[in-house]
Amino acid sequence: MSRQHSHKRGQSGSTKPIKKVIPSWVKYKPKEVELLITKYGKEGKQPSKIGILLRDEYGIPDAKMVTGKTINQILKDKKLAKDIPEALLALIQRSLAIRKHLEANKHDQPARLGLTLTDNKINRLVKYYKKQKILPADWKYDPSRARIYLG
Repeated sequence: MSRQHSHKRGQSGSTKPIKKVIPSWVKYKPKEVELLITKYGKEGKQPSKIGILLRDEYGIPDAKMVTGKTINQILKDKKLAKDIPEALLALIQRSLAIRKHLEANKHDQPARLGLTLTDNKINRLVKYYKKQKILPADWKYDPSRARIYLG
């Protein structure tokens, strides 16, 4: 698949195994996995970081395979999920970093282009999340108030 704003093709991503059976070497029960997820959720870790911790420290290859629910679903059930999705927060963080860089380096045109592309990605993602009803219909990205979202 090609990239949106360049003519490059990029690397293909890894694919999950087709098998939907819990491997025999996973020794954790679904309740234990949910408890681990809520523990890390209370610590303020993001869902992707929780998945990496489960994989690396506990040997759980896929939380959904074990529990039947995604990490986000478990966090929402326990009311630990953030209001703004993780992908959008990451883009907002990148946008803030570029803006900070541009304050010190006003003539950096490649950075200015990067800021434009990042803001466009944010707006496209907001449009998608509104359509999926993940964000409220009146939610609007405002670069001047972006620090509030990361709070």
